[in-house]
Amino acid sequence: MVSSIGRKRVVIIGGGIAGSVLAKSLQDHTDVYLIDPKEYFEISWASLRCIVEPAFAERTLINHSEYAPNAHIITSAATSITETEVTTANGRVISYDYLVIASGHDDKSEFTKKERIHHYKQDQQKIKSASSILIVGGGPVGVELAGEISVDFPDKKVTLVHRGSRLLEFVGEKASKKAHKWLNKKNVEIILEQSVNLNSKTNGVYHTSGGQSIIADCHFLCVGKPIASSWLKDTMLHNCLDNKGRLMVDENMRVKGYRNIFAVGDITDVKEMKQGYLAQMHSGVVAKSIKSLVNGKEKLEAYKGGPQMAIVSLGRKEAVAQISSMTMSGCLPGKMKSGDLFVSKTRKTLGVKST
Repeated sequence: MVSSIGRKRVVIIGGGIAGSVLAKSLQDHTDVYLIDPKEYFEISWASLRCIVEPAFAERTLINHSEYAPNAHIITSAATSITETEVTTANGRVISYDYLVIASGHDDKSEFTKKERIHHYKQDQQKIKSASSILIVGGGPVGVELAGEISVDFPDKKVTLVHRGSRLLEFVGEKASKKAHKWLNKKNVEIILEQSVNLNSKTNGVYHTSGGQSIIADCHFLCVGKPIASSWLKDTMLHNCLDNKGRLMVDENMRVKGYRNIFAVGDITDVKEMKQGYLAQMHSGVVAKSIKSLVNGKEKLEAYKGGPQMAIVSLGRKEAVAQISSMTMSGCLPGKMKSGDLFVSKTRKTLGVKST
């Protein structure tokens, strides 16, 4: 680790894509402290491939020390913030000149890479041992998992239950219909506008809110995870949270009302799709601003937004994509994402060798 004497200190809370890219960008310019409850960064949009192919996780899980060797890694959760310090669950008190909150969603992942890979192996074995599988949730996670299982384990009976009126409600209806049609062709049974009481399972039968019975040997819960901001409600930033628990930021990605506190990624109230590539753009803006500030310049970068694009993988070779107002499906968007799932690109961004 290079000497940090005389450098401004930047504390980054959260080791997802936004926090990790920012730590990578600032580690040679400032004294970076990265606070994260786990030892590694996970390429989260590739996690569903890891369920059916656990060996893939060797590429999607990257220890923080690999891409940020000059940063201080604090493996704990942040619990409190003052105007000058951050306190962690393991009792550390870390002062800062600049603070960046990038805590994303509340994800109770395993502490080490080894433990995370073991979890994926257990999930794969659960699929292998089952004849029928229930997936609860028809957002991108549920749809992609159904696609992965139906392609890699075509003999399994897959049922997907979603409480909404259509799949993939975060994109347009045309993309939703294409995904629905593709899953139907793979013999995935789709039940809409119903929920499942997972505690109601008796003798291998689950019951839906509409009175249907579903036979399944196991289930996967694929519903949205809450924003990881509940801990902020007891801090000085409690008035900076909107009614959805997101931090309100200005055009420079600074938390409103504060000159030296920024927020990036899904925890912000920026009106756009919550996508990894946009979180990286947030980090790019903040990195430039902090570099400018530590060099005595007051000019801050403004976040101008990025292209509104969503690609949902459908197995290993196909996908459905919505790019602005255009929708496409099949092998073309599949070539864009579904083979490598942007893993090589992400590793390159972090300066880690592709394995």
